[in-house]
Amino acid sequence: MEIKVQKDTQLRQVAVPPGAGPEDLLNTPVIQEAAKVLRQGGLVAFPTETVYGLGANGLDSQAVAGIFAAKGRPADNPLILHIAAVETLTQIVPEVPPLARRLAQVFWPGPLTIVLPKGPAVPDVTTGGLDTVAVRMPDHPVALALLAAAGVPVAAPSANISGRPSPTEAAHVVADLQGKVDIILDGGPTSVGVESTVLDCTGPVPVILRPGGVSKEALEEVVGTVELDPHVQGRKEIDGPVRSPGMKYRHYAPKAPAVLVRGEPPELFRRLTELARELEAQGEIVGLMVSREMLEYWRKQNIDYSHWQIASMGSRTDPSELAANIYRCLRDLDETNVTRIILEGVPAEGVGLAVMNRLQKAAANRIIDA
Repeated sequence: MEIKVQKDTQLRQVAVPPGAGPEDLLNTPVIQEAAKVLRQGGLVAFPTETVYGLGANGLDSQAVAGIFAAKGRPADNPLILHIAAVETLTQIVPEVPPLARRLAQVFWPGPLTIVLPKGPAVPDVTTGGLDTVAVRMPDHPVALALLAAAGVPVAAPSANISGRPSPTEAAHVVADLQGKVDIILDGGPTSVGVESTVLDCTGPVPVILRPGGVSKEALEEVVGTVELDPHVQGRKEIDGPVRSPGMKYRHYAPKAPAVLVRGEPPELFRRLTELARELEAQGEIVGLMVSREMLEYWRKQNIDYSHWQIASMGSRTDPSELAANIYRCLRDLDETNVTRIILEGVPAEGVGLAVMNRLQKAAANRIIDA
C-alpha cells in the first residue's frame, strides 16, 4: 500500500534543555502543532527513548491506516499504543490486572510494552485484528509532552520503511519517510537504541514476545517467572497471526545480504576474519559490524582490515552500548557500496538478548556458528 498524495513533511527541531521534563515542553508551539496534527488524523514522527516512532491517533481507524500506508507495513502486524498516563489504560482495556499495574508502577515510563485484552474503543486495524492490545508509556520528554498535548492514545511503530533498520536519529526518519508524514520532530539521538520489550500478560505466566530495552532478568526481579516465546531465539517459525511487532516479518535489514556469526572469542574472531577473506576472494565488497574487541584482535594479529567497511558497535561487555549503536551501524553500512555484510554475534545476556534478536533478524536467520 502506498501513500496516494505526497505530503509536505515539516521537520521541527525540539530543544530539550538539560533536566527538562514533559511539563516544560507541553505548551511549546512545536508540541502543540504536532498534537493538533494527531488529533486531526495526521502522522507525526517523534523521538522516544528506544527509537523514533511514527504516530497517529490510535483510536482513529483511518489515521492508523495512514501508518501502514506510509511504512508499507503488512496489515496483520499489530501496533503499540503509547500513553502519557496510567489512567489512560481505562480507555484501552476493560480491566487492568494487578500484575500489569505492578509492571507499570516499576517500569513506566520506560521501554516495556504490556499486552492485555483490548477494549471496544480500540479498532481492529490498530491491533492487526487481534483481541489484545499492546500499550506502553515512553520515557522521553518530547514523547510524553506530545502524548499529553494530543490527549489520545497514539499508535506508533518505528518511523521507518517496513523491514529497514529502525531510526535512532531524525535524519534516519527523513531518509525513509520524507513526503509520507506531516511532521518529524527532531529531539536528538535516542538513548536505548532498540525497541521496547513486549510482554504478554494475558496468561498465568508473563511471556516475552519481543526482547527489548527491559531485560528478562529485570522483569523476573519484579514479577517472578517470565517465559520467552520460542520464536525469540529462533526455535520456532510463526505460521499464523503475530501477537507482537517484530515477531514474523523481515525486520531491521540492511540493503546488502547479511550473515550472523555466533560463538565465543577467539574462535569467533578467527571465523569472522576467515569469512571476510572468503567473501572478498569471491569478489564481494565486504562490510563488517563488529565489537571493539574484534578491532583489537585484528590489531594484535597485524591483520589489515582497512580495505573492509567497518562499523563498530561498541564493547561486547556492554549490552547497552551495543543496543544504542546497532541500527546506526546498519544504516552506516547502507551508505557504503558493500555487497555482503558480516555481523558479529554478542552474548545474549540482559539487553544483549534484544541485540542478538535484532542481529538475527537483520541477517534473515542466516547464521554461522564459529
